[in-house]
Amino acid sequence: MALQTLFLGVIVARPILSSILATLAFLLIRSLYRIYVHPLSHIPGPTLPKLTSLWLYYHAYVGDEASTIHKLHKQHGPNVRVSPNEVDISDADAIPAIYVSKGGFPKAACYANFDMDGHKTIFSTTDAEYRSPRAKAVVPLFSTKALRENEAAIWGCVDSMVERLKEEAETKRAVNVLNLTRSLAVDTVSTHLFRENYDGVSERGPVLSVSAFVDAFVAVGRFFYLPNTAFVWLEWAVGKWAADRKTDDSRTLVDKFVGNLVTNTSTKSATYPGRLLAAGLSYSEVKAQCKDLIFAGTDSTGMNLAIIMRNMVLFPKKYQKLKEEVNSNIALGADAEDAQALPYLNAVVKEGLRISMATPTRLPHVVPTGGWTFKDTYFPAGSIVGCSAYELHFNPIIFPEPQSFKPERWLNATEAMSKYWFAFGAGSRACIARNLATLELQFATERLARSNVLEGVRAVQSEVEIFEWFNSKVKGERIELIWK
Repeated sequence: MALQTLFLGVIVARPILSSILATLAFLLIRSLYRIYVHPLSHIPGPTLPKLTSLWLYYHAYVGDEASTIHKLHKQHGPNVRVSPNEVDISDADAIPAIYVSKGGFPKAACYANFDMDGHKTIFSTTDAEYRSPRAKAVVPLFSTKALRENEAAIWGCVDSMVERLKEEAETKRAVNVLNLTRSLAVDTVSTHLFRENYDGVSERGPVLSVSAFVDAFVAVGRFFYLPNTAFVWLEWAVGKWAADRKTDDSRTLVDKFVGNLVTNTSTKSATYPGRLLAAGLSYSEVKAQCKDLIFAGTDSTGMNLAIIMRNMVLFPKKYQKLKEEVNSNIALGADAEDAQALPYLNAVVKEGLRISMATPTRLPHVVPTGGWTFKDTYFPAGSIVGCSAYELHFNPIIFPEPQSFKPERWLNATEAMSKYWFAFGAGSRACIARNLATLELQFATERLARSNVLEGVRAVQSEVEIFEWFNSKVKGERIELIWK
């Protein structure tokens, strides 16, 4: 009986053992292939990311992806393999091919993880034909002409933020300027593109009402590189078992604001939703496109302006130089230049955009049919390549002392500096709202100088740490200043 039991056990165990051995053999063969035979095997990098994408998923999740890859470039050179089929490139000469020429390479499939409410957006779609009519419908709203025609309304948003900052300063308590700059950002976007001010600056709560909605979307960046199917299941699980009341309330507010906005907009309206409706989009999709715009316009620009404010406080001599330029311009009266024409002011804005790292990580695109050869290195069709703002902006050869805030460097900018500046991406798929965001930063910086509101201020945090997700998140969600 004992022998019979043993014999039966061996029979049962053999298929299991065979399956285990077959799996191990498969993993071994695949590992050897990825390291030595794969079409990207000639690209240097650590062994682990050559073997599995889990390395990249991990660093994206914990929020140190950009800085970790930055260290790898120092060790391995301009091309680093960061997953079995993906390469991070630190050379700005790659930008034209990947992002600009003939529309650039197609976006990687992982951008679909930023779809909004089941709809692809102008940002998230990887289909150029899908994007083209939508982008074409709204691009005129971001033109120099459209912005100039609505300057008074944008100045009004900026002035409201500065007045609110003055009120907060009088309390002598630490002020979370990140919350205020986010408020300005959503007000500017809604005022210019929707012709309806969200009026976030007037909110008296400790956190802007749209912030939880924005933060929830920022957090998608933790899982940016996941295959879309895995991401959808993960998103479902998080929504089912880790729902957050604060986030749900914020989503509801945004849904209500956007829903009323779109419902009350006609196809003849020269606004963002009006133009999309006129292009034949459904009400459901237009709402999704508007919500995506609120997220993008609030997060990045709010972060950029908060970093500019913090550095004006950390470097009072630079703030003084800015004030002198602005005040000298004011003294010209009718002959005064526009804020966009002031050299040092624009240097402050450009340097702020360089170091703020609002979008620090790689913008991955797919090498098209036929492959791509870049400086004698061949990248096969289907492989994923991309450049990151972190890597380009912190290149010490192009930007000496790259971590330092030095607006003066832009007063005599070299061609290489301009080439390596990547704050809004590049090409036809660059940030669609870059002109509006830049104008908002220029106007706000001018008013911060004109008002003297940052006099006698100190920064509370010794440094600002971020999670290096696709859109960065400030650890602690606060950038604080305090008036002495």
